[in-house]
Amino acid sequence: MHLSPRCGAKTRQGTACHSPAMPNGRCRMHGGKSTGAPKGNRNAWKHGYYSTEVVARRRAIRALLASARETVCFR
Repeated sequence: MHLSPRCGAKTRQGTACHSPAMPNGRCRMHGGKSTGAPKGNRNAWKHGYYSTEVVARRRAIRALLASARETVCFR
């Protein structure tokens, strides 16, 4: 066990980490590269006030109100 490759990350003191490395080259505490979020992540889907549909609906209502104001008001 003590002959296995080491992590190679720096600790807060600036010394090398003494934990054994996983296949990605880092220990279990220091991780290494992440694969990131999955493509097409449905958990990040916007809903409610900022969804694309609701924003488009608010813009349409705003435009309708502006045209109604121009028609009714004689400025």
